Amino acid sequence: MSALDNSSPAQVNSAQPQPQGASSVPTAPVGLSPILEPSSTTGPETPPPPKKGFPKIVAILGAVILVFVLFFVVWKLVLPMLSKNKEITLTWWGLWEDSSAVAPLIAEYEQQNPNIKISYVKQSHQDYRERLTNALAQGSGPDIFRFHNTWVPMFKGELDSVPASVMSAAEYAESYYSIVSSDLTNATGLAGIPLGYDALTLYINEDIFEAAGKSVPATWDDLRQLAIELTTKDEQGTITQAGVALGRTENVDHWPEILGLMMLQNGANPAKPTDKRAEDALTYFTIFSSSDGVWDETLPASTVSFAAGKLAMYFGPSWRAFEISQQNPGLRFKTVPLPQLPKDTPSQPDISYATYWVEGVWTRSPNKEAAWDFMKFISSSASLEKMYQNASQTRAFGEPYPRTDMAELLTSHPIIGSVVAQAPDAQSWYLASRTHDGPTGINTQVIKYYKDAINAVNLGERSDKALETVTAGVAQVLSQYGLISQ
Repeated sequence: MSALDNSSPAQVNSAQPQPQGASSVPTAPVGLSPILEPSSTTGPETPPPPKKGFPKIVAILGAVILVFVLFFVVWKLVLPMLSKNKEITLTWWGLWEDSSAVAPLIAEYEQQNPNIKISYVKQSHQDYRERLTNALAQGSGPDIFRFHNTWVPMFKGELDSVPASVMSAAEYAESYYSIVSSDLTNATGLAGIPLGYDALTLYINEDIFEAAGKSVPATWDDLRQLAIELTTKDEQGTITQAGVALGRTENVDHWPEILGLMMLQNGANPAKPTDKRAEDALTYFTIFSSSDGVWDETLPASTVSFAAGKLAMYFGPSWRAFEISQQNPGLRFKTVPLPQLPKDTPSQPDISYATYWVEGVWTRSPNKEAAWDFMKFISSSASLEKMYQNASQTRAFGEPYPRTDMAELLTSHPIIGSVVAQAPDAQSWYLASRTHDGPTGINTQVIKYYKDAINAVNLGERSDKALETVTAGVAQVLSQYGLISQ
């Protein structure tokens, strides 16, 4: 065996020539760290300083701000765009207006707002307040609904407040008669927007007045004297032509409003009728029947008597003219301002008695914003004038305008001219008939106590005694709705 065979592997490898430029440091096997040269310095190598960065709290705040900005953009820009394109159907419960009066306005609004549809449903007045109450309680109420000006306490938890974007409180007070702002202001704001206005007024039979050569009465004393002079009776003492329908409850339509008017004009408080002013108003109302004999319980209802031409003077709201004309198309009649008490000073304002209907928006409606936008449109002067014209196509006239800036359009009207002329000084209270608020309604309950008082006085009881029961009963009714505390 040769010497080469007896050499070790290391010796064989060391004999092989090294590549040119190769290091003499042994190479590490593949996959292992190379053998490091020992440091030329004594001691460990100093590590490099850490890189500077933002503190963690700054990064967190930045993330929160970013999320907030994204949320704001979505809320202000994206969601409104989505809602604007979302299909919305608004349900509107009306009461007196036929769909023909509002349909053209609804069509006009829908054309301007293609994503919104308005469903107008004319309701029956029978049990209306109770049906509305039940629908709202069950969560299935209409988005917009009509209610009487005296119903605010009964629906205070269901009525949304008029947004400032629709009308500010200052604009509202300037646009509508002061009684509207007074009636519709509650703890949270303004409870609705009226599309019409009405009030008690005095109707006169023009033929009877002309035949007797009489002028319309300006004061209650004038009216009383006229009523006596214009009353005729047959040989048996039966009234054949009545001077005025006053003094009774069973056949004097709108007696609650008439009594309420007398009390307010006399300075009495119908919520607490404990003074002589209230007693005098109650006595004066009954005297037309109990003493003067110009009206009695045997006669037909006052509206029927006036329509038949058998009554010289009649009190009622303007809408009664439709019924009167329907019963007797040939009857010549008009309305005049209400009689007043003698004034202490010429500047003392007249007092009239308002009773009207309002549109409200349900506070739990999922479409409140759209509902108020529609209310802003339909309550504008232009829309109200169109609605009036539409209604006048099917009846004698539309609803009197509730806006002060539209009063001059109606002041010369033979029926509603007197209503708007006295609107600036109107007052109102919970003595309003024909509101159909049901047996538990605020008007129905208050009226019952005053009805008993009138009937008691007609039977001979003193007014102060009769009003004692009224005072206690009315206080109990008003306390139900948080209007007074017992």
